[in-house]
Amino acid sequence: MRLRFQTAVSLLIVLAVMPCLNCVRKVDSKFRRDTAASVPAIPHGFGVNIHFTDARPGEMKMLAESGVKWVRMDFKWDVTERERGKYDFSAYDRLMESLARFNIRALFILDYGNPLYDDGRPPRTELTRQAFARWSVSAAKHFRGRGIIWETYNEPNNQMFWQPQTNANEYAALALVVARAFRNSVPNEVLIGPAVGEMDFQYLETCFKAGLLEYWPAVSVHPYLRSNPELVSGDYARLRELIKTYAPMGKHVEIYSGEWGYSSAWRDMDEEQQGRYLARQWLTNVANDIPLSIWYDWRDDGPDPNDPEHHFGMVANTYHEGREPVYDPKPAYHASRTLTSFFGGYRYVNRIDTVGPEAYVLVFSKGSEQRYAAWTTASNSKIVFLPLFEGRYAVRTHNGRDAGILSGEAKGVSVTLTGAPIYLSRIN
Repeated sequence: MRLRFQTAVSLLIVLAVMPCLNCVRKVDSKFRRDTAASVPAIPHGFGVNIHFTDARPGEMKMLAESGVKWVRMDFKWDVTERERGKYDFSAYDRLMESLARFNIRALFILDYGNPLYDDGRPPRTELTRQAFARWSVSAAKHFRGRGIIWETYNEPNNQMFWQPQTNANEYAALALVVARAFRNSVPNEVLIGPAVGEMDFQYLETCFKAGLLEYWPAVSVHPYLRSNPELVSGDYARLRELIKTYAPMGKHVEIYSGEWGYSSAWRDMDEEQQGRYLARQWLTNVANDIPLSIWYDWRDDGPDPNDPEHHFGMVANTYHEGREPVYDPKPAYHASRTLTSFFGGYRYVNRIDTVGPEAYVLVFSKGSEQRYAAWTTASNSKIVFLPLFEGRYAVRTHNGRDAGILSGEAKGVSVTLTGAPIYLSRIN
């Protein structure tokens, strides 16, 4: 259901004094804080998946202007080792150079088979696992000290990527060989896994039982919900408990949302809803202490209106040479740009206790300043009262439109929320 933002004229406004930020009540919701987590200030934990090593003219500039600070990209074995033991990383050298110009970091996925070994099948034999590990370490040495996060494989629990049939024990054996090689040869490089699709807890537990949490500082997952992104909170809580069960004593292991998006061609989805869900997904992840959130995808993979795989992007598929912007931005692009700029430098504090579990009002702070994000998961608009500092508040929609000023009396702020987040900042 498409829920449109109601302008400030339609908001009910009543302002109250909030004595201090710590006096804001916290809701007993599914948002669970991880006291050991280290979540960076916005936007340093946000990124997008890409599918290229050579950006088109103007593309990287546009990507950077969306506000993201990471890209996640396949680092393909078959492309970089075409002759046994000889590695060519030049395409990724070019990508790293273009990223560095815009201070964007890389998460590289060490992935897939190589026809030089086992006819390109997934690395399930010891000979192929060792070859994969040698190649992985060579890549990490080549780019050592560049702040890259390396990830062992992509969705190995998906038969598309681990043929002919997925096997968690086979993947764990590969991941252990790579992890031990990293520890011996490039101990300061960051290696994570397993990048499972759709929160496959049985697969994750097999990896943890194998001892991979001894090596991984973070576990990467691809939640891919089809509905409200806030529902992921329960899965994160469950995963944290599983990690605690198997992690070495005293070791904290983060959770990364390594790939997650919504196709604007899915049923009951369109580009406007996709944009709303991008904002809500990233805000939900931040509120669950997820340090890294990678949106799938940067640009649409094709023009077919009936193919969902073609419509995960922040921007449309067609490239416009010599024009700025070089791609047509979708609402998701504007949502990213607005969130990252409005909350730039701010950190999540807590969720305000409102009039029910369907209303989400998040508090962010930077020094003594506070800003707020608010929306509802209800199918209809919802009125909530916010115990904010007395004064006036500028309101902005999640896609960057100015929605006016709120100012009022001494009872509190009464705001009508929809499924489209709004952002509030105090102006006096």
